[in-house]
Amino acid sequence: MRSFSTTRPAPPRPPLPPDILLSGLGPGDYWGIGTELVSLIESLVEVRRSDRILDIGCGLGRIAWPLARRLGRRGTYTGLDVVGMYIDWCRSSLALDPQRFTFHHADLCSTTYNAQGTIRPEEFPFPWTDGSFDLTVATSIFTHLLPAAVEHYLREVARTLKPGGRLFSSFFLLDGEARAAIAVGRTYPIFTTPIEHGIVHDPARPEDGVAYEPDWIFSLFKEAGLEVTGVHSGHWKKWEEPERPTYQDLVLAVRRPQKRRWWG
Repeated sequence: MRSFSTTRPAPPRPPLPPDILLSGLGPGDYWGIGTELVSLIESLVEVRRSDRILDIGCGLGRIAWPLARRLGRRGTYTGLDVVGMYIDWCRSSLALDPQRFTFHHADLCSTTYNAQGTIRPEEFPFPWTDGSFDLTVATSIFTHLLPAAVEHYLREVARTLKPGGRLFSSFFLLDGEARAAIAVGRTYPIFTTPIEHGIVHDPARPEDGVAYEPDWIFSLFKEAGLEVTGVHSGHWKKWEEPERPTYQDLVLAVRRPQKRRWWG
């Protein structure tokens, strides 16, 4: 009897992005890290072959490429980033189906990544209709946003997720363990300056790294209509426990279904 594999053959591995682009994205095996991250997303919130996926802060396509073998013909991927050169490279070098894998540039102002940007992130409406996505990935995004932008992004994430849609996101959460590590300078980045609801690494470039009070973050999730389904501590605050799933803290959530109104 003929058997059929449910896993698509891996697409050819893309070329490594040039050093001038990689320099702002951290060390390590770029594509290997992306593959591990997609495997983690699969294990924690699931990746379905028909998913419509939004990747906020897609960078150089680190998760777009491994997702290419997870998604079926009905599955789509949309990447968004504030760095125009990243988007240009993804479009020209990843060799993914442009009908299903699309990359969008938003000229948002960021003291870390796009200081000359023309749009304030807290005023940026996501350019997609309500319920456009089944899964949104936002890693190392909320760690580079100030409070008003965090609140706005969570509302836009909720709006563009379908009811029951999933969110995989990362934060620096200021729990007791984190505050103890910050007090003795044992974290990276080193957080120095309190702000409303949190603390920043560098007051001259506040979006370079931001940690937030968990209660405030979770209240924003609730207000946006996102139900937190899991929180996993990262090893940014406890280096002696590298078995933790990621460097940053993970917050998983689902978009709550809208309540029906019954008219009598």
